[in-house]
Amino acid sequence: MQYTEWEPIYASILDDFGYDRGGDERARDLLAGLVAGESTLTTDEIGLGGTVAVCGAGPTLPEELSLADGADAVVAASTAADTCLEAGVTVDCMVTDLDKNPETARELSREGVPVAAHAHGDNIAAIERYVPSFALDAVLPTTQAAPAPPVCNPGGFTDGDRAAFLADACGAGRLVFPGWAFDDPSVGPEKARKLRWAERLLACLEERRGERFAVLDGRREGIDRPWSR
Repeated sequence: MQYTEWEPIYASILDDFGYDRGGDERARDLLAGLVAGESTLTTDEIGLGGTVAVCGAGPTLPEELSLADGADAVVAASTAADTCLEAGVTVDCMVTDLDKNPETARELSREGVPVAAHAHGDNIAAIERYVPSFALDAVLPTTQAAPAPPVCNPGGFTDGDRAAFLADACGAGRLVFPGWAFDDPSVGPEKARKLRWAERLLACLEERRGERFAVLDGRREGIDRPWSR
């Protein structure tokens, strides 16, 4: 997704949550500084073909791992990486803003597994603490603000939907979605709002791709697009 297409969506997210664009930009610039001079990854270098399982960290993931195991590649969002690894499912890329399991991201990077490390206004301390310990040649630095190479913006907001946008940017042929729960009753109000945005963004992505995501079946009619009002 080009930033010119993403920016109106991003502006709507900032408005809805009251987030500070400047905070995202400061985090982006910090990440850029930490990886400066290093041979970090690009989306072209990751390359994900065929059927890609975009694993969410929802409570249904353990029972849906067969969908991931049968895919050509697995992109795991946040703690979904741990669930996959514990079950013996290979993770081909991890997407994280470092808020839950940075040690997993660090170890995967050191094993040569691509890790999309995301910078936003609320995780500056985590970026400073963890990114220098990663194997940076396995890191794709990302932002939700305007890209500032080598920090890129493939699109997306939460770890889960960013994983889907990243898979798209890396050439996925088909996307499947184990471990997604838009109506997870265990989450708080802010996380529930984020899941609503993840739903909106997946609807946007399937429209762009001309693909129907089964995870959205029965939900499409109720999905609004506030950025297009």
